[in-house]
Amino acid sequence: MNQNSSRLYVVDALRGFAIISIMLLHNLEHFDFYFLPANFPTWLKSFDKGVWDSLFFIFSGKSYAIFALLFGLTFFIQSNNQEKIGKDFRARFAWRLLLLLCFGIFNSAFYQGDILTIYAIIGFGLIPVAKLSNKMVLGIALFLMFQPYEWINLVLGVLNPTTEMHNPTSWAFFGKMGDYIPKDSLINTLTGNLTNGRIAVFYWSWENGRVFQTLSLFMLGMLAGRKYLFKVSPENKKFWVKVIVYAAIAFVPLYIIKDGAGTWFNSEAIRRPLLTIVTSWTNFAFMLVLVSGFVLLFQTQSFYRALNVFSPIGRMSLSNYIIQSMMGSFIYYGFGLGLYQYTGATYSLLIGITLGILQGLFSSWWMKSHRQGPLESIWHKATWIGSDKA
Repeated sequence: MNQNSSRLYVVDALRGFAIISIMLLHNLEHFDFYFLPANFPTWLKSFDKGVWDSLFFIFSGKSYAIFALLFGLTFFIQSNNQEKIGKDFRARFAWRLLLLLCFGIFNSAFYQGDILTIYAIIGFGLIPVAKLSNKMVLGIALFLMFQPYEWINLVLGVLNPTTEMHNPTSWAFFGKMGDYIPKDSLINTLTGNLTNGRIAVFYWSWENGRVFQTLSLFMLGMLAGRKYLFKVSPENKKFWVKVIVYAAIAFVPLYIIKDGAGTWFNSEAIRRPLLTIVTSWTNFAFMLVLVSGFVLLFQTQSFYRALNVFSPIGRMSLSNYIIQSMMGSFIYYGFGLGLYQYTGATYSLLIGITLGILQGLFSSWWMKSHRQGPLESIWHKATWIGSDKA
């Protein structure tokens, strides 16, 4: 299986898996508007907590990381294809990122937690490293994954443990969501998401180490492409087995530290940066477990057919991501059905599963007669405008 066919099956299925798992979490969160309905029976509240804890343990911070890893891989594939015909893809990629930013701004109007705008901005960090050696790129990626800014904060916290810490800046903006999300005005919701909501998410991404980690994952995905790690081969199978073993071993102590750090240190100046660092590493380790496990299972006959159902979803991930934002905001926000008032984690999960099945059916139907998803086709044509590929 060559690189392109490997991407068609394994990578697209993995991307589809990430999209669906992201959507399940978004449903539990009522698409960023947290609300716990009152008057639920005790048994349902307990079940809701189990559903919430389980899904966030498995997917929170990991699904988006898979998406980021594959973003870097896609950059390599496109860049490599152009290099084979003697062309430099970097300028075209910069234009492609600006187009992605436009898609992200549109998506942000419905769902303030949109990651497309963030990927579009951070994606420019791939351009200056695209021609560097593997060792150089790996070194930069590991340095970013190390969370250097938070280590500076941690050292300062150790030196001055009594430093007064204010609430994260994002909290103030998230607190204003009640001014527009529950209301019945679509215009106010779209405006609020594009202004207050976007600022909140940008601050949150910075405060939680997502900026450094995302760029690191982009670079690691690019390296995975250079090494053809998603190509089916005995050597790659051994590689993924090692990854799942080492990542699982690393996850255990990291999770213990993450779980206990909140009570081990009284100083907020120490606790806050330490939690950001360890949470980032914990999510990265578990993401590697998910990715390697998925790849290994995908290569077995017993699981191939079941996992391959995610492929059509992954092939039109941009369309599905934006569609789910529009559907989710209508289902939960005040301008639509306003179901945030009535759905706990269990009901929201059932809604999410239903939406996932519908997206799977739609994607399968669409891809039978199209090479790309609807928005993917627009993105592709706009990316290559002025060339023979448009």
